Amino acid sequence: MSSEKPARAVEVRRPVSLDDTDRAVIAQLRADGRLSMRALAEKLHISRASAYTRVERLVSEGVITGYSALIDPERYGFGISAYVYLKISQHSWKAVRRRILQIPEVWHCALVSGDNDLVLLVRTHDAASMRDLVLNTFQTMPDVLSTQTVLILDELTVPGE
Repeated sequence: MSSEKPARAVEVRRPVSLDDTDRAVIAQLRADGRLSMRALAEKLHISRASAYTRVERLVSEGVITGYSALIDPERYGFGISAYVYLKISQHSWKAVRRRILQIPEVWHCALVSGDNDLVLLVRTHDAASMRDLVLNTFQTMPDVLSTQTVLILDELTVPGE
């Protein structure tokens, strides 16, 4: 019997071939995801059929993964935002990820290289809520070795984001 472990299947996401019109479609939809096909076609000087076909292909190939509303966090009631850096136990990424996904104050999570393992964008109603989230949720979570919190003083938005 062989003592070798079977190789794990790794999902490889390859770039999709895009032309200038595809990129223009994406740029327009990033700027306004509610844009009608008619308006999209007019802005790009292409037929509506071409606009439909291109958007449908970009969706089916996984380039466009969905549409969502962008909100102002402060007007929505989240008065304080921070990046929370986590150092986690080796090989615990999947377990920690499952826990992180259950926390509504986490708006984004990334596995990163460097001194920390995860970077979280978190938003809470106030400083007390932020303190509670960091001290009583993240720092008590199994496999979290340490945290570092950096408050966001101001945010710049990239057009289309």
